[in-house]
Amino acid sequence: MEEIKFTVDKEDKNIRLDKYISKIKEDFSRNYIQKLIDDEKILVNDKIEKKSYNIQANDEITIIIEEPKELSLEKKEDINLDIIYEDQDIIIINKPIGLIVHPVKGNKTDTLVNVLLAHTDKLGNINGTIRPGIVHRLDKNTSGTIVVAKSKDSLNNLLKQFKNRDTNKVYHTILKGTLPYNSGTIDAPIGRDPKNRTKMAVIKNNSKKAVTEFKVLKRFKDYTYVEVNLKTGRTHQIRVHFSHLGYPIIGDKRYGSTEELFELNYQLLHAYKLGFYHPKTKKWVEYKANLPNKFKTILSYLENKNKEV
Repeated sequence: MEEIKFTVDKEDKNIRLDKYISKIKEDFSRNYIQKLIDDEKILVNDKIEKKSYNIQANDEITIIIEEPKELSLEKKEDINLDIIYEDQDIIIINKPIGLIVHPVKGNKTDTLVNVLLAHTDKLGNINGTIRPGIVHRLDKNTSGTIVVAKSKDSLNNLLKQFKNRDTNKVYHTILKGTLPYNSGTIDAPIGRDPKNRTKMAVIKNNSKKAVTEFKVLKRFKDYTYVEVNLKTGRTHQIRVHFSHLGYPIIGDKRYGSTEELFELNYQLLHAYKLGFYHPKTKKWVEYKANLPNKFKTILSYLENKNKEV
């Protein structure tokens, strides 16, 4: 067990406890800080406080770090990884549709983490026993580029970059309808849908700022192929923003798609390109992931139909 201690400076007084920890420990993710507080591993003057506690000058903060538990996850060896790039510090994967990133309740074996554990022994326990090496995530049915850290230093560096929005995340998707704008920015806050708590929605109250930039790559009859650049990373952000405009992603029945021509049971959304500063070399790098075959087939069909019009 390790104890990390801090004394609060005057200029930091009245900051919420969770925000203060995030400030002084930039290598800690927000989820990890929340877990430490929930597990009563963060003490203020040797007392347990809530995350909303406003710290005061000269408060003594103690962070208790337990020894990492040994990984107990199964290795998944019957799924081949589409590896875009790999070195001693990172691995870039083109994640397929239908694969969950890390174990969740009800699925402890069929995830990207399980597949990675069969591929490399470099993950160790970094970022916990359930999400070793995981820096960010893609929805189960979103395909494309995802970076995984192979060391604690790489993980901390990349987590900081994603937190500070020093990355470049570009997606490709096809919308139902003919989008009338060549390019634009959707700046609309997103929060839990008050009418359905399992969904997200554009709402004013209890929401967070969400910004999506886009440009049209190709227009077809009744469909639009677009490239999207995420400026924030809210849950289901791209799906919610385009649904809000009235042009849902095809296949995304959860957010309003009624398109049935292509018989999709998932949203056609692909993380096409990911850019960041390499955690070891500090140089800017970008990696692209090929479109899934189904995506290519639909584009080809739409191209041919366009020629007939």
